[in-house]
Amino acid sequence: GSGRAATSKTVAVEVRAKRTYVKRSVIADESAGDSEREDAIRKLRESQQERDQQQAHLLESDRRRAEEMERQHAEEEARKQAEAVAQLQAQQAAQEAVRASEIEPVSPPAEKAVAAGETRAHPPRERAKADKPARALEAPHRHRIPDRGSHRAPAGGDGDAGRFSGGELHLTEAERARRAGRRKPSKSKPEAGRAAAGQHAFSKPTAPVVREVAIGDTIVVADLAQKLAIKGADVVKALFKMGVMATINQGIDHDTAVLVVEELGHQAVRATENDAETKLVAQTDATGERAPRPPVVTIMGHVDHGKTSLLDCIRRTKVAAGEAGGITQHIGAYHVETAKGVVTFLDTPGHAAFTAMRARGAKITDIVVLVVAADDGVMPQTIEAVQHARAAKVPLIIAVNKMDKPDANPDNVKQGLVQHEVVPEEWGGDTQFVPVSAKTGEGVDALLDAISVQAEVMELRAVADGRASGVVVESSLDKGRGPVATVLVQSGLLARGDFVVCGTQYGRVRALFDEAGRQVINAGPSIPVQMLGLSGVPEAGDDLAVVADERLAKDVAQQREQKRRETRLVRSGGNRLEDLMAQMGQNEGQQQSLNIVVKADVQGSVEALRDALGKIGNDQVKVNVIASGVGGITESDATLATASKALLIGFNVRADASARKVIEANGIDLRYFSIIYDVIDQVTQAASGLLGNEVREEIIGVAQVRDVFRSSKFG
Repeated sequence: GSGRAATSKTVAVEVRAKRTYVKRSVIADESAGDSEREDAIRKLRESQQERDQQQAHLLESDRRRAEEMERQHAEEEARKQAEAVAQLQAQQAAQEAVRASEIEPVSPPAEKAVAAGETRAHPPRERAKADKPARALEAPHRHRIPDRGSHRAPAGGDGDAGRFSGGELHLTEAERARRAGRRKPSKSKPEAGRAAAGQHAFSKPTAPVVREVAIGDTIVVADLAQKLAIKGADVVKALFKMGVMATINQGIDHDTAVLVVEELGHQAVRATENDAETKLVAQTDATGERAPRPPVVTIMGHVDHGKTSLLDCIRRTKVAAGEAGGITQHIGAYHVETAKGVVTFLDTPGHAAFTAMRARGAKITDIVVLVVAADDGVMPQTIEAVQHARAAKVPLIIAVNKMDKPDANPDNVKQGLVQHEVVPEEWGGDTQFVPVSAKTGEGVDALLDAISVQAEVMELRAVADGRASGVVVESSLDKGRGPVATVLVQSGLLARGDFVVCGTQYGRVRALFDEAGRQVINAGPSIPVQMLGLSGVPEAGDDLAVVADERLAKDVAQQREQKRRETRLVRSGGNRLEDLMAQMGQNEGQQQSLNIVVKADVQGSVEALRDALGKIGNDQVKVNVIASGVGGITESDATLATASKALLIGFNVRADASARKVIEANGIDLRYFSIIYDVIDQVTQAASGLLGNEVREEIIGVAQVRDVFRSSKFG
């Protein structure tokens, strides 16, 4: 008893209900097909009922036939049994009669009881024998009546048909999902067999996939990898093999991207223009009647040769008297109504630092009036102006100024210009030479006549109506009015309320002013105006276009800004291996750098200062203009100068109160200028101060040591 208790074990039985997890998509698909399933079930139920009725009718007829045969068989058996009993009784009676005659008679009740017991015992046994042929007759009928149109067992069986015939037509979602999950393996079997047989099976392409990659002017390495459908590391590796070190976020130019695409086995195509630029070009196509327009005349020449004074004489104004240092440092646009008609004048600076400004003036003009002082003759900026006019394919008119001076020599001017292929008409050339004097007004009418004749020969025409297009001559940031752009309308009509796009800036025209400061409603071709309403200060030289709505203007401006940003990334990134190898072994501390932050009143001055200061320096000192912009000096400019230890220069602008606090707290060197000469001179002096002391040995004489005398007194 104790041994049995020691060997007993405790068994824990845990009963878990079976759970079936189904995807929501399966339930959603089944719920979506409920209506179709109900129709199918209804039709199945009707057909099942019809089959059940037919089957019941056949079973009933079979049952009746079997009962009839069983009854007949039972009657036949009963008759036979009765005959056998009667025969047996007759035999027994005969035997009893014989025995009675010989022996005493036996009481008959016992024999009757035995006979009756035998009679009661035989009919049930015979009835069981009669049931067998009845069931044998019923079985062929069951096999002969299949379940038509269904693979399930007939009614009365244990299959699913019994469930439907029993009324289980509406199944639960879990039951449907369980049955669908049961059927999934059977469905996948023919698919596997078909795939194994090679029918409708996916086969990997044997040839490499060659893609056509659209590449613009610049593209980021990550975007190029996405278009090639490869990893970014593979593109970086291909660039490294080509000698270009670039990260996945840097941009590369078009030519480099084409080489990478071809190296990786794909085909490069030139990307088409974006949709916004295409819509802009379609809207700016000037269609309409072309009417005569006033000529645009640019006054060019060397510094202090009297360009602005000559223009003052024509306009009867005194602009030159109010200029700082008596020199022009901005490009001015004026339109003058003369006896010969309306003429638009552009006054450009003559200093060497304003080369880009003069080139911009030559591109947007119709006629160039080259002012040359009769006493100075041909100077460097005079030759440069001739080159700009030739590059822009613009006709020249030479105005020989300062003819009122005693030492004026116009022939010297002609001889100097002939050396540069500018031949006067009296010498057989095609260039008009007009002697003028801005001080006395001599020859001014003749100059206007020459301009009028040249304009008539050129037949200047433009579309006067429709959407305007033009160019930005100058731009600035006004403290009270915001961004101000001086634009020259080239075609169409620029009106207040138009949506415009200028380079990377866009906006709606809020106001238009002429050169005298008077507000105007609109401006036609060849008319310069000051425009307010842009989102920022545009670059001088940017094209102006009027568009239908602000959305298109914003899209164009954003796409241009993105393109400009990618171009800057391409310039700053992507160092080449040969450049890095060239820098190895060199001491970077040998070259000193002078950082400068420049703020000016107009965009043209910023451009001129940036170019002029960038040229200052040598192998030991380098001038870096780390930031430049239009407008007053702000706190962010002062903070940048503090962080980079830079010199802060304000050209015709001042620092605000918050900027002055930062400047005083950090001791930043801030200098104000109004003349570009002074800026260049002082920056040159500051750069010279960074140069180290140079030790020079100067030989005064030569001596020879003939002998050495030693003495104890001198040790």
